[in-house]
Amino acid sequence: MTIVKIYNNLIIKYLCILLVVLGLLCGSIKSNAQALKKPVVIEIIYQGGATEQDKLLSFCAKQTFIDAHDIYQWKNHFVIYGDGYKRFYEQIKTAFKNCTVKLYQDPFYDFERTNCSTEKKSALRLDNILLTANLVANPKMQQEYLNYHKTQFEKWPQVSQGFCNAKFQRLLVFKNGRQLMLIISIPKGESLDKLNPLTTKNNPRVDEWNKIMSKYQEGIPGTKKGETWVFFKPV
Repeated sequence: MTIVKIYNNLIIKYLCILLVVLGLLCGSIKSNAQALKKPVVIEIIYQGGATEQDKLLSFCAKQTFIDAHDIYQWKNHFVIYGDGYKRFYEQIKTAFKNCTVKLYQDPFYDFERTNCSTEKKSALRLDNILLTANLVANPKMQQEYLNYHKTQFEKWPQVSQGFCNAKFQRLLVFKNGRQLMLIISIPKGESLDKLNPLTTKNNPRVDEWNKIMSKYQEGIPGTKKGETWVFFKPV
């Protein structure tokens, strides 16, 4: 083999290695970019007391990466919801070592308004409504609940049609352990009390769905007797 051929073969090998490295880098960049767009929920549960609450509020106010509109509260539960917040999860855990910090990612149910047959556009500005509840402490029933949601679009299309009728822009359900986080996005300025009844209007299958789902859900610690879903309020 001549020196020229050896040289050419080396160039080809180096080019192949370079292409592989570039491919890996591009994949990593794309993966990171997608992670920045993914919505997540970070929940901070503190033991109670005005001092701890003030510390949480002060911390969130000082963080330029946290939008004030993305912070919600129910009793001693703080929630931060938005796109790309996962990258700050460890930082928040470190800042609140005495609190329980939970991450909710990769929703097991995702309704988007663009899937509605009568409308392909979403509202430009949204209000996010956050609720939480627990699944019952029965692994078999928990799996049944997940299976219902996995096949809802095929077996219970009236449910997502109800969301379309109610102008819901997006509806996400996250799970961490037994706890559920429900995010309902509606056009800014609209009222959930006004829109929610439209999900069941002339749509009895949604009533049936809600009745079935209720046997799988219960309130988290701190809720009143008979209370299931509770609302987080903007801070």
